[in-house]
Amino acid sequence: MIMIKQKRRATSVALALAITALIGAGAGVAQTAKVQNVISEQVKTEEAAKASQKRVEALDEEATKMLSDYRQMLAETTSLKSYNEQLASQVKSQEEQIAEMTGQLTTIESTSKEVLPMMDKMLATLDQFVKLDIPFLIDERTNRVSQLKDMMSRADVSTSEKYRRIVEAYQIEMEYGRTLEAYQGKVGDKTVDFLRAGRVSLMYQTLDGKETGYWDATEKTFKKDNDYGDALRAGLKVAKKQAAPDFIRVAVPAPKEIS
Repeated sequence: MIMIKQKRRATSVALALAITALIGAGAGVAQTAKVQNVISEQVKTEEAAKASQKRVEALDEEATKMLSDYRQMLAETTSLKSYNEQLASQVKSQEEQIAEMTGQLTTIESTSKEVLPMMDKMLATLDQFVKLDIPFLIDERTNRVSQLKDMMSRADVSTSEKYRRIVEAYQIEMEYGRTLEAYQGKVGDKTVDFLRAGRVSLMYQTLDGKETGYWDATEKTFKKDNDYGDALRAGLKVAKKQAAPDFIRVAVPAPKEIS
């Protein structure tokens, strides 16, 4: 009986130990599963946090780009505004210039109506003057007048240029009245040296020096007068700058009494 009880006690202890071991083992498995669940949740949380961080970074980058674009647009808008203001100022200035030029054109048209007849009269007077004057450089002077007449009908020459050239021709004619000049030309079929003393006297001498004469303003012809031979030779040297300036004797028309 004692041995049976001892066996039962040993079996009970072993069973208790086995049950305890089983309970401990079950508790360890449950704890492991719990830890794994916690770890899994932590991983998910971290992954979610990473995903959220990426979205935040993406949104921040997008916001930064949008801010940069906005600032660039503001700068471009300011630049365009300034450019438009400059254009507006230029357009205004051009409009003022156009208005001024339009007024000037109106004035020029009005002035041209008054100036052109005056220039025609000036040219006719010059032409008549050359024809009535002593006949020095006659081809050169008549050609100048002819060119001015042709110029007056040309549309490609401005009114101011026409006026300038007519005035220039008058100045050349005025200059003739206070200069001494020697040049070659023709008297009849003879080549001669002419001496012009202002508009007071026009004299000639053949190249061999054998004939001397002067322009007779009364009879409108050249007259031979060898008494002026030496005087004319001296005058030609002065005019050609071959001798120092000096008094010279020239033929002048006799004074007329004016009634």
